[in-house]
Amino acid sequence: MTKLVIRTDDVAGFFNRAKDAARRADRGQPFKGKVTLSFEDPQQMFTVLSEARRRLMLEVMHEPRTINELTHRLHRDRSSITKDVGLLEKLGLLVSHRQANPGHGIQKLVRSVAPKIEMVATLG
Repeated sequence: MTKLVIRTDDVAGFFNRAKDAARRADRGQPFKGKVTLSFEDPQQMFTVLSEARRRLMLEVMHEPRTINELTHRLHRDRSSITKDVGLLEKLGLLVSHRQANPGHGIQKLVRSVAPKIEMVATLG
């Protein structure tokens, strides 16, 4: 995937985008490497994607980081980072996997699902 779009939109907008995608599929047109995550309410979008979570996402957009690296770089406690990574994984914005950390056991490596994330909030 090359781009992730996070936006506010109503149910009608969601179904219009789905219909457009179905038409493209019916015509055999290729899909762009883009995924859209929609929130109905701008306030909900910014509550879920708080400043701290957006900074976390920025840290892993171009280079995967371990939970320990994120803790140090963001000056936050490990449990908060772990909780936010879990939420962002459930939303499909981040992925993580466990890997060996020689001499120290296992560590979790976190990365973004796309090198570019676009956030669009429409009021009104």
